[in-house]
Amino acid sequence: MEININCDLGEKSKHHSNKNDPDLLDIVNSANVACGFHAGDVETMHQVVQISKKNGVSVGAHPSFNDPENFGRERMNLSSLEIKKLIFDQYDILQKISVQYGRNVTHIKPHGALNNMACEDIELATTLANAINDISKDLIYLVPTGSKMEIAAKKFNMKIACEIFADRNYEDDGNLVSRKKPHALIIDPEQAKKHVLSMVKNQSLNCHSGKQIPCEIDSVCIHGDNESSLATAKSIRDNLTENGLKLKPLNLMEKFI
Repeated sequence: MEININCDLGEKSKHHSNKNDPDLLDIVNSANVACGFHAGDVETMHQVVQISKKNGVSVGAHPSFNDPENFGRERMNLSSLEIKKLIFDQYDILQKISVQYGRNVTHIKPHGALNNMACEDIELATTLANAINDISKDLIYLVPTGSKMEIAAKKFNMKIACEIFADRNYEDDGNLVSRKKPHALIIDPEQAKKHVLSMVKNQSLNCHSGKQIPCEIDSVCIHGDNESSLATAKSIRDNLTENGLKLKPLNLMEKFI
């Protein structure tokens, strides 16, 4: 069985350091690169793309609301045209850098509040799917499993990779526990690796209440902005491979070739 580990990277900002990026790029298979709207800049994008090429890591755009002050985590109400422009502009920024290294952006994964809102709102989810599909039908759309984003993407017959979060707890409706709640994050690498292996093997979400929700799982996300990110990434990678899972970049998974 194949599985992918993805990580949000290049997110240098006043909110956190990107010091672990080179080490994380030794572990993960796909990088979701901040495009300067919520974090990161031209320099960090060059760094992540360059190291990704060296390590055989696929590169994706991680578009967000243009809100560096809040790290893209505050909800904003924009028109569908404004949302599409956000996606087009951030993809273009990263693609122009990627081609300088003989690479292409192979996937897109929305960030923060934009992602959370689209998980709940089918209209916004449809706008995002439409925008990404307009860029290229070859792009892989990385979406939270079971979300409205997955439902919308399937209507466009897109290349869809469904992800779970290694370091987040889930509510009974399949959405992430709000970061405002004390049990939102899983910071113990040992707990995270068991959480992930169980979900991947069973193809189901483990909710905080103990409920399990059957779903498709292609990828495991590790957030690069947590203190325990590096230890969690190593623990999860080793545990998955020890249990017979084959780790691959998104664009090299059999379902996308």
